[in-house]
Amino acid sequence: MIELQPARLSDLTHWFPVGAPGVAALAEHVRATGSGRWWADRAVDPRVVAVSSGDHALLRGNPQALAPAALAPLASLRVQAPARFLSTLSTAFTRLDPGERMVYVHHTSALASRPPRGVAVRRLTAADATATAGPGGDARRLHATWGGPHLLAASGVAWGAFHRGGLLAVAGTCVLGSRYEDVAVLSPPDPRQHLALACVTALCADIAARGRIPTWTCSGDDRPGRLLAWRAGFRLEREYVEYATGDPVRTEEASVPDRARARA
Repeated sequence: MIELQPARLSDLTHWFPVGAPGVAALAEHVRATGSGRWWADRAVDPRVVAVSSGDHALLRGNPQALAPAALAPLASLRVQAPARFLSTLSTAFTRLDPGERMVYVHHTSALASRPPRGVAVRRLTAADATATAGPGGDARRLHATWGGPHLLAASGVAWGAFHRGGLLAVAGTCVLGSRYEDVAVLSPPDPRQHLALACVTALCADIAARGRIPTWTCSGDDRPGRLLAWRAGFRLEREYVEYATGDPVRTEEASVPDRARARA
């Protein structure tokens, strides 16, 4: 596939849903923020289109219109694609791991959070960028779709819990859609989740003030994430399967049947 420049994007509106919850709003996020890349099998009248940002990608179109090797730009990403693409994806990469994802939509008020004394919850600013590496967890999953911690902090869509100048927990929008904003949170392990809940509650109020609805996406086996979502007022909307891709299959490997490669 070839990478498309922003000037071509007006022709791609019909390829992806408008106003969709969760990571399905990735195309809207890339349009709004400029953080991401667009791909197609050809520049004029494309038959296959993909958009990627951070670790995520959406893939649409006719899989018979391109060779598996053309999907190489989607290596090492988590791809959402119709079932008709599965055969092509499995041939294109050294591995293709399915993962169940759950999309929650904010429907009700959060439970009361009780952060420790001396903790202040506030919006992040550009000056807080380097601090986003401090809270527990993989910070990249929060800021990768923005192009890095500095752009996330400067965007105004993240809220953190601070104590004596240190960032203890942070919640932010990772996918900015026209109707929904998908959120993520990073915090140290805490069975009561007070810090994380306080950040998510502040973020959800901020999203509502912007006229949008918060959503929450996590894996089916992420019990702490699902519990925090429920405490914050989110309720399950839908489930889907995404596919984590490996490295592109080398040309000489592409002719080897899938079963033979699996035994290797």
